[in-house]
Amino acid sequence: VHLIPVNPIREDGLNPKSRKRIMPDLLTEPPAIDPVYEAHVYCNIPTIAERSMEGHAPHYFKLVAVQVLIRHGDRYPLYAIPKTKRPDIDCMLLPGRKPSHPQLEAFIKHMGRGSAAQLDGSLSSLPRYPSHSVCEMGELTQTGVVQHLRNGQLLRDIYINKHKLLLSDWTAKQLYLETTGKSRTLQSALALLYTFLPDFDWKKINMRHQWSTIFCSGSCDCPMRNHYLEEEQRRQYSLRVKNGDLEKIYVDMARIVGIPTRQLRASNPIDSLLCYFCHNVSFPCTKMGCIGMEHFKVIKRHQLEDERERQEKKLYFLYALLATHPLLNQTVNRLQRIAEGKKEEVFVLYSAHDVTLSPVLSALGITEARFPRFAARLVFELWQDGKRPKEHFIRILYNGADVTFQTSFCKDYYQRSSKPMCPLEKFISFVKRDMFLIFNSTNYYDACHRRSL
Repeated sequence: VHLIPVNPIREDGLNPKSRKRIMPDLLTEPPAIDPVYEAHVYCNIPTIAERSMEGHAPHYFKLVAVQVLIRHGDRYPLYAIPKTKRPDIDCMLLPGRKPSHPQLEAFIKHMGRGSAAQLDGSLSSLPRYPSHSVCEMGELTQTGVVQHLRNGQLLRDIYINKHKLLLSDWTAKQLYLETTGKSRTLQSALALLYTFLPDFDWKKINMRHQWSTIFCSGSCDCPMRNHYLEEEQRRQYSLRVKNGDLEKIYVDMARIVGIPTRQLRASNPIDSLLCYFCHNVSFPCTKMGCIGMEHFKVIKRHQLEDERERQEKKLYFLYALLATHPLLNQTVNRLQRIAEGKKEEVFVLYSAHDVTLSPVLSALGITEARFPRFAARLVFELWQDGKRPKEHFIRILYNGADVTFQTSFCKDYYQRSSKPMCPLEKFISFVKRDMFLIFNSTNYYDACHRRSL
């Protein structure tokens, strides 16, 4: 909210200091982008207790299943800015260092006893928590662990303590756990699980390995998905080339570090700069000068403008529909089974990346959502109507905010109904049929293999 001071009007109706004020046209102009504020949101530094809307429903509704899709927590950069000193961040877990968590010490001890867990394939060779005094590229940081310890605690308070989704004698069959093969996603999942089910029995943990970042499992062959992704990448490139301010900043940064501009661009400097920013570490300097906040703001602002344009152009949306169908289809099938009375896989955790969550949000039609921050969570809740036990409803929440009625398949229902949730059938028909209408198809295979637009 921007409060604009207005000078008092004199009794004769004239303004004593007539200042020209330009008011934004709320119908046409998007709100001004504040890159520093947006970067703080993205960092998601664990400071204040988070308020969330998870688990809210009329008293006669019963919670019967929860599926959680998370992005890993804060990590060390995946890219380095050439010829600069890498950010000085320690990836050892030290309970006395901020940010911390009351259960951090117990978590470290419990992870040390994890040899009994069933970890699929290559997952068993990954460390269960970060432990390098100098972070490795892409490694989860202490901040990242704490973010998910907090997520797990929050979900426990709601789903276990309040709604009794899992009782103390829960079994391995009631959980479904899946992660990509990166240490940061495995460790994020384990941190969340630890506070969700404190001191869990390792023998009950069966973590599946997903090789694809879009969790397409056995349905990954989709030529049209790749086509739309390539078109989307062309759009990104075109927007970057048109941005004169961005080009000047890249030229200046390349001069400071002493490399060609093209090489600097390829090193994806925003990924590295965000790490400096999130950890409050000074940006790098050389003999030629320092990379500063102005460089950061311009690059971050362009990133935010790119996200906004991506929502307006439909290329990413078409990619997202095809990229996420296998995961959403798996979700729908599971929720249907539970609605029919099955008691297995009532709590599901997928530990993933920004490139997993972002297309899911887009495919669901949640266009107002911010790009997934560190430790973002997208939650699907399945509820049974106590007055009509055969009727089931879903709620969808993103970082604790209820976004159910932002979805394309439930917007209209919201305007006509007094129910605070979306009928499960609406979600089923969207995933099984409506997702393909834009491709003039009736199923995933045809949409993937037939050029329609």
